[in-house]
Amino acid sequence: MVGGTVVRNRWDRWPLVGRDLELAAFAAVLGGRRHQGLVVAGPAGVGKSRLAEECLERAGSAGARVGRATASAAARTVPLGAIAHLLPAGLDLSDPVAAFTVATKRLSGGPGRQVLLIDDLHLLDAASAVLLRQLMDAEVVMLLGTVRTGEPYGDAVAALCDGDGLHRVDLDVLPPEQIDALLHAVLEAPMAQAGLRALTAASGGNVLYLRELVLGALSNGDLVRDGELWHLRDGRQGLPGTVRLTELIAGRLASAGTAGRTVLELLALCGPLSLTDAEALAAPEEVMALEQAGLIRVTQIRQRTSVSLAHPLYGEALRAGLPVLRRRHLLLEQAARIEARGARRREDPLHTATWCLAATGTADPGLLLQAAVLARHAHDYHQVIALLQALPEERSTMTTHLRLGEAFLELGRWDEAGTALAHADALAAGEPDTLAVTLVRTTSLLWSNAPVTEALLVNDRARDRIVSPAGRRQLRLNEGFLRIASGHPAQGLALLTDLGSEPGHDLHIDVWLRGAWMKPAGLALTGRAREAVIWAERVHAVHRQIHKKALASHPAFQRIPLVLALTEAGRLADARREGENAYAELTVSGSGVRVWMAVVLGRAEWLAGHPAAARRWWAEAAVLARGIDHAMALRVVLPGLAACAAVTGDPHTAETLLAEHRTLPPLPPGPLSPAEEHLGEAWLLAARGQLREARSVLTSAADRARATSHLTSEAMLLTDVARLGGAAQVAGRLAELARQCDGQFAPARARLAAALAADDPDRLLDAAGLCRDIGADLLAAEAATAAAAGTALAPLPRRVLAASRWAAAAAARCEGARTPLLTSIPSPTPLTTREQEITLLAAARNTSKEIARTLTLPVWTVENHLQHIYAKLGVSTRRELAQILRVPPGAPPGRLHSPS
Repeated sequence: MVGGTVVRNRWDRWPLVGRDLELAAFAAVLGGRRHQGLVVAGPAGVGKSRLAEECLERAGSAGARVGRATASAAARTVPLGAIAHLLPAGLDLSDPVAAFTVATKRLSGGPGRQVLLIDDLHLLDAASAVLLRQLMDAEVVMLLGTVRTGEPYGDAVAALCDGDGLHRVDLDVLPPEQIDALLHAVLEAPMAQAGLRALTAASGGNVLYLRELVLGALSNGDLVRDGELWHLRDGRQGLPGTVRLTELIAGRLASAGTAGRTVLELLALCGPLSLTDAEALAAPEEVMALEQAGLIRVTQIRQRTSVSLAHPLYGEALRAGLPVLRRRHLLLEQAARIEARGARRREDPLHTATWCLAATGTADPGLLLQAAVLARHAHDYHQVIALLQALPEERSTMTTHLRLGEAFLELGRWDEAGTALAHADALAAGEPDTLAVTLVRTTSLLWSNAPVTEALLVNDRARDRIVSPAGRRQLRLNEGFLRIASGHPAQGLALLTDLGSEPGHDLHIDVWLRGAWMKPAGLALTGRAREAVIWAERVHAVHRQIHKKALASHPAFQRIPLVLALTEAGRLADARREGENAYAELTVSGSGVRVWMAVVLGRAEWLAGHPAAARRWWAEAAVLARGIDHAMALRVVLPGLAACAAVTGDPHTAETLLAEHRTLPPLPPGPLSPAEEHLGEAWLLAARGQLREARSVLTSAADRARATSHLTSEAMLLTDVARLGGAAQVAGRLAELARQCDGQFAPARARLAAALAADDPDRLLDAAGLCRDIGADLLAAEAATAAAAGTALAPLPRRVLAASRWAAAAAARCEGARTPLLTSIPSPTPLTTREQEITLLAAARNTSKEIARTLTLPVWTVENHLQHIYAKLGVSTRRELAQILRVPPGAPPGRLHSPS
């Protein structure tokens, strides 16, 4: 997979993604007579030839005669050079009429027009262009051409391409969502968001560049697969691409003159420059030539005109080719220019410190400190670390060690954070310093793999040095944060009762931010979802304002509890939208704490009944958590992934994930209930047909959730018990939870359980409607399927058909999920609970002896039950049973032992 030759042979032809409108336009041209052809225009590398090839193949599949030619600068010097292979040998151009007649006869050797693809039409020679124009007018040829925008071409080609005869489509670079789909198709698995963002930024959406970057990253071992996802390796040095990419970029840059090259080199090192700085290195006409050649981009915002490289890869190529002394000279010269102007702009200290550091390995200590503050405001934690580590030891203070520890914490570098924070603690003087260090140390311990008791102990010991009432109150609030974040929401909320929705003058800003971050999470988990939503939205707005003035955490972190609250309130679409937007912001910052946004997004998609989407978000979280050794997140992510695998017919992967889960240290899964860790085990048992065991696992887990006041987790787990045949057992408790929990999710769960317990089709359809309204598609599909299978509807075929259609429409949104309720079979005589269990086990290709051992029954009893089941369902074999339950033919038999 990672050898360069193997990769290229496999992926020489990438799938076509994001060009549906253009393909539809070609189909209309091919099927009509209004146009004589279609021309695909766009810059180099956007996929013009790939689209044209697809169009040509579709024309051939539709029965058209097809041909192809490629124009080139060399062929342009020879009349008919590009299309000579399509014409009779020795065609005499001295008599145009005779030449046209001969060419027409050669190209019209069948019914209809021949579809002729001419790649790089702008390079076509004049004779070929004139002849093609005549053949198109005579309806002998339909032209399919590609043209590179911005390239000049002669009058004959202009006459061929311009006007209304050819339909023109203009291709642009691919947007991020289409790059995501393309990489998924090519790699046969999704890309992690950070890697997707890096490849999108580096390629600029250019498909040719993207392909070469991917091939280069694979060959270098920089693009690797971690279970479910592909991701870019941490610590890599850029994205080197391939030799072909290097040659392509070098060819583009070769047009710059000596002075223009200097401008390009400085842009590669320093990023966007003012037009004044660019024209200090090259004459205005040379800068203008760079813009006309497409090498730079000039933008104007109000009175400021800035210059930047036109493509990110130009910078990569230029930096790679710069000698050390040349690089040093350019960086120091630009730093001197900024200082000579007085470093007036807010970002100037950050830029000059960075350039001096890159050039010489050092900079003025005062400048480094100033730059570190600016980098911290921008949440550029890597840069904060680089700047602070460059400080001379004698200039280090409690504050610099604290900021360094905080930056390490944000990036998930726990050991380095611990070392820096220990230095900060040793230098702390007075209550404010001690409090500031305690806040960061306790958070670092919480997110690392240390026992939660260690973080609580550090907070308790700080009371020896913080004795004022105001200081003690802040330690109490910090403990409230720690309690909720470690899975004790009721205890934490009790400690946060006097936390206001805005920071007061008597509170350290970080104390308020921590408490305000976790309080809505605690509210949501204890059933107060509406209150949690109001709190989270209000706090996020305040955080945005604070962020402009203080060195606070990224405001998007406040969206994590909001997503959790929106989910439990039954606003699943809102949760998805808020979470995806916030995750994009957090990815830019590079903070490892974004893993928790991926966790709650995966949970929201699971509850929406979208196992593929949930699997992708939880896989994203797993990649991040493994990368920073964050076992707390993995404790809930791995069982979630196992549950997704189980309900989509992948039990082997589910078993592998649960085996990894058993190796993790015994930490709480963050604020979520540890009871949710049993989802994977339960759904794997259900996939094997062991419903009784699955219900037992879920019931015990729900009791654990209730003991820690995780009411919404309890409701989720009990709902799964109902879905797996235990509705009568849990309907009463779910009704109680619906009265205790606000929002729309709890009532929908209770109505579903009650309807399943009553086996009432009307109530089931009512529950399906409630679940559909909140976006819980799988619950809606299961309820509608159960209604259609109910015996009460059997005499009413129209209602059965309507319920079946509703169930099918809902199930189509569930991404291939297969659950026991979705396999419900309409039968004149209902199956008993025992018969349902045996049906699922038999359909999973377990022998009668294995079923008997699992259910603690005699083999002959199992055989008798199977005969009754066959009679009720109108089948005679296990294979037929599997077919009506939609078990795939190649699915392995279910293993009947419980996971150890």
